[in-house]
Amino acid sequence: MPQDQPKPHDLDLRPMMAAGQEPFGSIMAAVDGLAPGQPLRLTVPFRPVPLFQVMANRGYAVSDRPLGDGAWEVVFSPVTAQPDTEGLAAGSSPSAITWKAPIEELDLRDLDPPEPMVRILETLSQLQGGDVLFALLGREPTFLFPELAKRGHEWAGNFDPEGRDYRLLVRHGGGR
Repeated sequence: MPQDQPKPHDLDLRPMMAAGQEPFGSIMAAVDGLAPGQPLRLTVPFRPVPLFQVMANRGYAVSDRPLGDGAWEVVFSPVTAQPDTEGLAAGSSPSAITWKAPIEELDLRDLDPPEPMVRILETLSQLQGGDVLFALLGREPTFLFPELAKRGHEWAGNFDPEGRDYRLLVRHGGGR
């Protein structure tokens, strides 16, 4: 590791997961708390492949290695941000500026979780590859992002200038 790179933030998720707790919120909180350029090193009881795409969408490269007894060490290192994502939330797809106009618009601001996620995924299931959906939400849909990645969809989002509503574009992953 180069000397000018910050030391990784270590997060051992094995006790949390052994207790039956969902680790995604803790992982995202750790990511949000990282210093610029700081990697995140996870110790987990299995290789968390779905998390790789989520973190790639947030601008992190992954390296992993087995530790024995089924555990894995996974290091997410930040990559240089791309200039066309300026103004968008971390994890937004840089290609969003080239997407076609949304063919579906959903106002989900007044719904409680998980209803906004359910409606977005349901609407996406009716779209074709490359189609774009726009959703207006009352909060950042943190738990939606891994589902979108798992299903091969891309997203771009941010809060409106007042910081009140979250604006989300999702491009169906079946093609351009």
